[in-house]
Amino acid sequence: MSPATVALIALLVTIVLSMATRLNVGVVAIALAWAVGWYASLGADEIVRGFPAGLFLTLTGVTMLFAVVQVNGTLERLTLRAVSLARGRLVWIPLVFFAVAGVISSAGPGAIAAVALIAPIALATATRYGISPFLMALMVTNGANAGLLSPISSVGVIANTKMAEAGLGGHEAVVWLGNFITHLLVALAAYLALGGTKLGNTTVAGAGPEAPMSRLQRLTVVVVLLWIAGVLLFRLPLGLSAFVAAAVLLAAGAADETVVIRQMPWGVTLMVCGMSVLVSLLERTGGMALFSGMLAQLAGPNSINGIVAFVTGAISSYSSTSGVVLPAFLPMAGSLAEQAGGANPLAVALSINIGSSLVDVSPLSTLGALCVTNIVDPAASRKLFRLLLAWGLAMIPIGALLAYLLAPILAGL
Repeated sequence: MSPATVALIALLVTIVLSMATRLNVGVVAIALAWAVGWYASLGADEIVRGFPAGLFLTLTGVTMLFAVVQVNGTLERLTLRAVSLARGRLVWIPLVFFAVAGVISSAGPGAIAAVALIAPIALATATRYGISPFLMALMVTNGANAGLLSPISSVGVIANTKMAEAGLGGHEAVVWLGNFITHLLVALAAYLALGGTKLGNTTVAGAGPEAPMSRLQRLTVVVVLLWIAGVLLFRLPLGLSAFVAAAVLLAAGAADETVVIRQMPWGVTLMVCGMSVLVSLLERTGGMALFSGMLAQLAGPNSINGIVAFVTGAISSYSSTSGVVLPAFLPMAGSLAEQAGGANPLAVALSINIGSSLVDVSPLSTLGALCVTNIVDPAASRKLFRLLLAWGLAMIPIGALLAYLLAPILAGL
């Protein structure tokens, strides 16, 4: 058996384990990478060379900075102020929650942090004022996912880094825009189908009095805004500048360092880096070309976008989008496009992003699960679980259709 075949089998085993178990597949991926490397007569130094040190530093810096923002309560204060934009009008409340989730996710914390923060407020508001919890959950999760691939969010960093490895760097704006548009379209469809416009212009009382920000919370806002400005306007390195911002805030006593480090999503970082080690070996042994060739045989240049979105959506519905699907599939975008008969590699990459993220409203994913756990009534919670599961699975073919229609247009921008 060739090293390429062994490497491909290792990747498929890792993907299956990510879908069927709760193991951190980053650990499994590193273990299998060592086995594949041994089989391919590669030394330990060559295997370790596949560890994405730059990506690790970037993810660690960004997640540390926003762990500070979350731990010291600044994120919660900003969320409550943003929600007041609805001015108590029922018809606007779901849309405002979509927008707030999207802004928070885009600013850096990512979709999980945005939903964890907003879902309790959103679903309590839905219960209090007779808004469909299903509608509210879809608005929050799609809003958070709409901002998921911002250039300064942790998952956006993963997507753009992996695309750069495939020779598709420099498309950060299109990556974010494509993901935002597809989630916006799906959210608007949900809003119309589930009675959002029928809520009327009824005005209700606000969520409660707003406590003023503390001095350290105001400092946190200033530091984060300076960090964002530095990254966007002066092209400062994302991860290293995030470390500087986090260090300033920790030195000022804005949060307890021990709590901040405990709050960081180390499991996701391990998954991403572990998968990167295995995928690096897959590329060096020829397994990447073998896998992309097999997938490309299913499609031509016109259908590859829809097919790859369907495949990644099906995997992502039971696995981790950021930790498994994006690191495994984005590096293949160029070879998939070439072997499919000359498709646009950027469109293929955008299709991977679209297909894998639209399904994340499922309660089998963290986003959907966070919404279900914020419903107190057991019967209502079970109902929301079933509805979100059905919607998430429906997003597999719908994501494929949207990728087929939109990815070539977006890639041409």
